[in-house]
Amino acid sequence: MSRSPLRPAALVAGLAALALGLTACGSGQIDAPTSADTPQVKIVTSTDAWGAVARAVGGNYARVESVISSPDVDPHGYEPTPQNAATVGEAQLLVMNGGGYDAFMTDLVAASGNAAPLVDAVEVSGIEGAQEAAADDHGHDHDAGATPEPAGEAEHEHEHGSFNEHVWYDPAAVGRVAEQLADQLGRIDPSAAEYFRTNAQTLEGGVAQLTSKATEIGRAHPGARVAVTEPVPAYLLQAAGIANATPQEFSSAVEEGTDPPAAVVAQMLGLFTAQPPVDALILNSQTTSPTTDQVRDAAQKGGVPVVQMSETLPAGTTDWVQWMNANLDELSAALNR
Repeated sequence: MSRSPLRPAALVAGLAALALGLTACGSGQIDAPTSADTPQVKIVTSTDAWGAVARAVGGNYARVESVISSPDVDPHGYEPTPQNAATVGEAQLLVMNGGGYDAFMTDLVAASGNAAPLVDAVEVSGIEGAQEAAADDHGHDHDAGATPEPAGEAEHEHEHGSFNEHVWYDPAAVGRVAEQLADQLGRIDPSAAEYFRTNAQTLEGGVAQLTSKATEIGRAHPGARVAVTEPVPAYLLQAAGIANATPQEFSSAVEEGTDPPAAVVAQMLGLFTAQPPVDALILNSQTTSPTTDQVRDAAQKGGVPVVQMSETLPAGTTDWVQWMNANLDELSAALNR
């Protein structure tokens, strides 16, 4: 449904070449000799999205465990367990998204009393407004001796404001987090510092290829517009230069777990009946409601392609670069229809 059917052959060929390169390399990491006695830095991340990034940088000299590692779990409503607190308490390096997204991790760290280095992805992302979002997040008071409050009782209480906290969908931000991880790991295990730096640089190479691929997709579809149920993929769309036509009040309400006003829902549904309609709908596959089902049905009825993107790694996926590459492939395929 793209409005640019006559795409330059060079752009199409470029996209194919980028897809091949990304599939071949993934996040990558250099080989390192290991044995049962090889020391490994224990890294604990809030979600497996950041676990994949940490694993790419830490490689053979790190052991990564993620509090959330299932695509069936919505991080917004996650209820931490005593085992989670014990796991966090044993970490030598902690990684969280920040920006209010994974508040359960802040509570777990406080409850565990662990003073290990903490990498806050929002804080190091370099995105405009990120420092303020990080400051707000860390400004919350936490009693280090308290039991983490079940997320089901505090679900969606934080204010997202205008900052989009889904920074793992921003290739440039992931590159900066990889650099920070390499620095922290190098301090913990100086003997493997060069190994960590090399792995981070390899990941940054994958980031650069993803950014180029996103740019090519945008160039192949000038004027393309999409709708999203939540702002999860917004940074990836920005990297591609593809407009998000979603009413902000709609996606914010869905993200907060509330019902958008009827007038806003009507505005959203109108995106699929307008002439021309939006080129694709991107659904958050981990959050569904009667409202998002209604939007999906309207898109399908209007012949608008539906793409699903998740907040955590899809089943069977362990590599961040390959995950984002697959998301771009799905987006490209939808825009080509």
